[in-house]
Amino acid sequence: MPPGYRWDPAQYDRYADERGRPFRELVARVRVERPGRIADVGCGPGSLTRSLAERWPDATVVGVDSSVDMIAAAEPLAIPGRLEFVRADLREWRPAAPVDLVVANAVLQWVPGHLELLAGMAEWLAPGGALAFQVPDNFDQPSHTVVRELRNSDRWRERLGGDADRRIAVERPDAYLRALVAAGLEPDVWQAEYLHVLGGEDPVLEWIKGTALRPVLDALAGDQAAIDEFLSECGARLRAVYPPEEFGTVFAFRRTFAVGHRPG
Repeated sequence: MPPGYRWDPAQYDRYADERGRPFRELVARVRVERPGRIADVGCGPGSLTRSLAERWPDATVVGVDSSVDMIAAAEPLAIPGRLEFVRADLREWRPAAPVDLVVANAVLQWVPGHLELLAGMAEWLAPGGALAFQVPDNFDQPSHTVVRELRNSDRWRERLGGDADRRIAVERPDAYLRALVAAGLEPDVWQAEYLHVLGGEDPVLEWIKGTALRPVLDALAGDQAAIDEFLSECGARLRAVYPPEEFGTVFAFRRTFAVGHRPG
C-alpha cells in the first residue's frame, strides 16, 4: 500500500474473496508460463502474493509494500528462499535483477502521476516478461461521491476536505494501453464491472473503511467521537443508495485491467 496512511490488514481482508477475484483474473491473462522471478508491488497483507508462489513453485517472489502494518501481516506467510516481503515505497524500489512478472494489484490509484511509473516498471522485465496491474474505476460511484460530498460539507471541510477529490486518481483504459505500447510492451487492456453481493450490516461502509476511508480515519485519529459521527452519517447516506435486500446488498464495482508483455 502507498505511504501516508495507516492500513488495517484485518479490515482490508474482511472482503478477501471479493478483493481477490480481480487479482486472480488479472494473473490468468499473463502468458509467462514459468516465471523465475516475480515482484508484487503494493502486496498488502500478502495472501495474494503467497498465491503467486504457490502457482509457480519454481519462482522466487518478493512482495513490496510501504505499510508497516501490511508487511507485519504478510511476513508470517514468507517462505525461506522462495517468498519474502520488503517494506519500501513502490516509487523508489527496484528489483536486484530483471524479473519475469511484475504485479501491481489495486495500488497505482493511490500514486499521483502513476502513468509515468509504467515505463520504469517495464524496464524491470526480462525478455518475455509481463507487467500486470488493475485499478478501480468507480470514483464516480456513490461509494466515493458520498464520501467526497461529506468531506467537503460545512461540518467537515476544514478537517477533511484537503484531498477529498480522487476522481482523477486513475486514467482511462486507452491511456494505459498507450503507455504500455510506448514502453515497448504488447498491450492487453480491458474493463469489468463486478456486482458484489455483500452481507452484514452496512457492508459498503465496512468495505470502504478498508480503503477509501483510510485518509479520513487517519485525519481523525485520536478523536473517536468525530470518527463515530462521520461514520454514522456516511453509513446512513450509503444505506440510502445501497439499500439492503433479502439476499444482501448489491455493490457494483468497475475495474480496469492491463497486462503488457515484453517480446521474448
